[in-house]
Amino acid sequence: MELKDKVVLITGSTHGIGSAMALEFAKHGAKVLLNGRKELPAELADNLNKISTDYNYLQADLANTDLKDFTEEAWSIYGQIDVLVNNAGLNRDKMFIGMKENDFDQVIDLDLKVPFFLSKHIIKKMNKRRIGSIINLSSIVGIHGNAGQANYAAAKAGLIGLTKSIAREGAMRNIRVNSIAPGMIDTQMTAALSERVQKNILEQIPLKRFGNPDEVAQTAIFLAQNDYITGQNIVVDGGMTM
Repeated sequence: MELKDKVVLITGSTHGIGSAMALEFAKHGAKVLLNGRKELPAELADNLNKISTDYNYLQADLANTDLKDFTEEAWSIYGQIDVLVNNAGLNRDKMFIGMKENDFDQVIDLDLKVPFFLSKHIIKKMNKRRIGSIINLSSIVGIHGNAGQANYAAAKAGLIGLTKSIAREGAMRNIRVNSIAPGMIDTQMTAALSERVQKNILEQIPLKRFGNPDEVAQTAIFLAQNDYITGQNIVVDGGMTM
C-alpha cells in the first residue's frame, strides 16, 4: 500500500508512541485522523503543520463513546479510512490480590473492547472497498505477563488473539490485520520508573537501551505498506523476549 493520500486513523495519538506514529504517517504523505481525550497538544499540531500534512483531530474518550457514531464521523471526513491503528490504552497497575474489579474493567474496556468494536465498525466499511489495514498496539506483557499487570497483560494478550482471528476473516476481503508488541519504550511511563527499576530492566535487554517511539512508528509504517503480511505480532523490544 502506497501511503501518499491514504487516510490513517490513529487512536490515542496525542503523545508517546501515538504521536510518533501520526508524524511518521504524515511524513509518508498520508492524511491523518488523530484522536485523544484532551485538546490536541500545540507542539504536535506545530510539527504536523511543518510537514504540511492534511490532518483532523477527533477529541473523544473512546471508552465512553458510541464507537459506531465515532466511526461514521471519522469516515465522513475524507470519505474513507485505509489504515486503522488501535493505539489508545491505559494501565491500572496493582498486585493481583489487591486489584479491584474496576481496575480490571477499565483496562479491558479501553485496551481490548475498544479495538474490538472500532475494528468491527470500520471493517464493515473496508469490506465494500476490499482493501484496508488494521494495526493493533499490543505489548510484550501480553506475551510473557508481568507482576502487577494482570489486567494489562490479559488485555494485550487478548489483543494478539483478536488480531490473528480478525486477520483470517479479513483476508477474504483483502484486509490485513497485524499487531505490534513494544517492549520498554522511552515514554512518560518509563521515565516515571525509579533509577533502580530502570537499571534492572536494562539488564534484561540485549541491546542495553530502551526503544524510542519512532522505532515503533517505523514498524507501523512497514506493516501498513507491506501487502503480504497479515496475522502477525511484531515484537519491538531490543531482544528482551528472545
